[in-house]
Amino acid sequence: MPQVMEFKLPDLGEGLTEAEIVRWLVAVGDVVAIDQPVVEVETAKAMVEVPCPYGGVVTARFGEEGTELPVGAPLITVAVGAGADEVVEPEDSGSGNVLVGYGTDHSRTARRRRVRPGSAAPAVAAAPAPAPIAPAPLAATPIAPAPLAATPVATGPVAVISPLVRKLARDHGIDLRALRGSGPEGLILRADVEAALRAPEPAAVPAPAPVAVAASGERIPLKGLRGVVAEKLSRSRREIPDATCWVDADATELMAARAAMNAVGGPKISVLALLARICTAALAKYPELNSTVDLAANEIVRLPSVHLGFAAQTERGLVVPVVRDAQARGAESLSAEFARLTEVARAGKLAPADLTGGTFTLNNYGVFGVDGSTPIINHPEAAMLGVGRIVAKPWVHEGELAVRKVVQLSLTFDHRVCDGGTAGGFLRYVADCVESPAVLLRSL
Repeated sequence: MPQVMEFKLPDLGEGLTEAEIVRWLVAVGDVVAIDQPVVEVETAKAMVEVPCPYGGVVTARFGEEGTELPVGAPLITVAVGAGADEVVEPEDSGSGNVLVGYGTDHSRTARRRRVRPGSAAPAVAAAPAPAPIAPAPLAATPIAPAPLAATPVATGPVAVISPLVRKLARDHGIDLRALRGSGPEGLILRADVEAALRAPEPAAVPAPAPVAVAASGERIPLKGLRGVVAEKLSRSRREIPDATCWVDADATELMAARAAMNAVGGPKISVLALLARICTAALAKYPELNSTVDLAANEIVRLPSVHLGFAAQTERGLVVPVVRDAQARGAESLSAEFARLTEVARAGKLAPADLTGGTFTLNNYGVFGVDGSTPIINHPEAAMLGVGRIVAKPWVHEGELAVRKVVQLSLTFDHRVCDGGTAGGFLRYVADCVESPAVLLRSL
């Protein structure tokens, strides 16, 4: 007798409590192998393919695409150790896997077992559907002489194993969920599908009249990534007494230094990487801004490492990937890591760990063609540096009016962790390094 295993939405890490089903990768009746991705979900942090730790036949899916499920809610049920033509049968009941690439011993191989033609296929026990995620499944029935029509349900276990039976039903548009099988424990047989084909079609039920909706404007659910961003920014405004200071800086020498670096060959150095290197040097001089406030303990916690977040715009919205231990990286390493994380972000494949744990954020909104902003601190950090576009402007240089490349720098900081003197000192140091990269070299 096969065993029906229930696979629940796993804890995807970093305090996430729910996920939205974006796309099912398997259908009811499909054969899955251990650790095969079965569904793509969108969390508040990233898009994740969720693998199933069991191998066998999918007997139920819980939740339609677009549905939000809490962690611990059932995703699918799998009949382990059952098959008609060829079924992957695991040596263990499951891998314990949560995400692809974690927790599985791939040195073990799955056994394949073929049922000979004419042999009896083992029945699939119907798994109870937990409420309220999915409607109740069809109950197993004793052997009956003919199939009985049942009320169709949206989701639930289908007691059918043979791919031939599934194909016959699919080719003729028969919903297997609407049948009760005449086989052992309600197993749907070929004869049941053929009987359903001979049955007269029910009278068509007229569709209900459309309900008039008042023209109240487009409503967009504040959920998923957009909802989390909204909550995070609101919490930042509620909890952090922030203040902003800004300064214009002449970036002509910084841009010339970058051009000289890239002229010698090797990987290209980005402007963002140079600004990040300046930030880490500034945080070494002003560690108050690389901290967080522990409200429970009523303490300021100064953090030993700089995990530098940077704002990246993607099709899913604004995300803030984090470069770990940025203070230990040079301009070339920072350029490579920024490029890697940006590419992964645009593909929607950032892991939750790539988006959390930041201690300071660098926000380059100059890419949108704007000069200035008052950034909102990325809670629970203590500060964010905003960088506007670098644009040619009239500037007094060495006592004469000249056209120089000018950038506006904005620093928003938590006034609990420092006063304006510290924040101004940090921002002035950053501006000095932008105007004269030799200042940065002196501090290295």
